[in-house]
Amino acid sequence: MRQIAFYGKGGIGKSTTSQNTLAAMAEIGKRIMIVGCDPKADSTRLILHAKAQTTVMHLAAQRGSVEDLELEEVLRTGYRNIRCVESGGPEPGVGCAGRGVITAINFLEENGAYTDLDYVSYDVLGDVVCGGFAMPIRENKAQEIYIVTSGEMMAMYAANNIARGVLKYATSGGVRLGGLICNSRNVDREYELIEALAKRLNTQLIHFVPRDNIVQHAELRRMTVLEYAPQSPQTEQYRELARKIDANRNLTVPTPMSMDELEELLLEYGLIEEADETIVGVAAAR
Repeated sequence: MRQIAFYGKGGIGKSTTSQNTLAAMAEIGKRIMIVGCDPKADSTRLILHAKAQTTVMHLAAQRGSVEDLELEEVLRTGYRNIRCVESGGPEPGVGCAGRGVITAINFLEENGAYTDLDYVSYDVLGDVVCGGFAMPIRENKAQEIYIVTSGEMMAMYAANNIARGVLKYATSGGVRLGGLICNSRNVDREYELIEALAKRLNTQLIHFVPRDNIVQHAELRRMTVLEYAPQSPQTEQYRELARKIDANRNLTVPTPMSMDELEELLLEYGLIEEADETIVGVAAAR
């Protein structure tokens, strides 16, 4: 069984990318479980065709203890028999959301959820500043980390920071970086930029996912693109990404950059100058 995790900046399209990719894996016969590690509980909605799955933490709060839960209450089966669990978390502004990740993973392990599987996939919130959200890395649960990014500066900054988190725990465990997935935002020279970022981080650009509005059309219907438009070019992109991850053995210890080095990379590709020119242009218009 391979344990993988998708990390990335909040709003980068990480959950959408991971669900479509995992659906493509299931299509070729892989047995998969998704463990959603985001308090929004949106890591499985396209697989289950539902707004939000009942979470481990929500039910535990109702019952008073996670020990009072049964696995069948939080484990649901969706598209192509993909098993789905959401960790959940506290109300906004109350408590530690990362604690829900720790509680959910421990509960799943103790109750035998990790059986008869080819892949367990963790879909993890935003950045790795919180120890709870780093748990799939820290506790050697996830063996392969895939970072979803784009050619936008903050997405690249988050990718670099996540690589730093992977490096921290690579020395004490078996976690490795499997590659970058560019979820395109149609930034100038985006492919070249993320390929250069991957090289600097000692990893690979495992796939470039082009931007296509069919993804949003499918999302509005709470479906993966594979289910909504199985013959579309975008579906083929996710199938290709699934094949690449399944065949991937290029797992590395990352070499994150300093902030100065990251800015130098952006300067090299002209992105900082373009941003400055935009700011000057807006100021002049005012």
